[in-house]
Amino acid sequence: MKLYKKYIDVVVHVNTLGEIMPLFIVFETQKYKIEKILLIKKSSSAVGGSGILYQCKIQNSVRNIYLERNRWFIESLYA
Repeated sequence: MKLYKKYIDVVVHVNTLGEIMPLFIVFETQKYKIEKILLIKKSSSAVGGSGILYQCKIQNSVRNIYLERNRWFIESLYA
C-alpha cells in the first residue's frame, strides 16, 4: 500500500475556544462527511510533512488528514 500527499479543501467548525473540528472534506469536487473524529494529536505524516493529525472515519474507512500550518492534506492511496 503506497501513500501520497494530496492537498484538499476541508469544511470546518471553529468554536468559541478556537478549537478546529473538520466536518467535511472536498476531494476532486466530491464532498465527503466526516462521520467521527477518532484521534487528534501533533504528528508527522508517513508521506512527509507534519502538523495536527485528525484521524477520521469517512465512509466507514479510517483516514488521516493533517492541518499543516494553514492548509489541509490527506494521506491518499495510489490507484
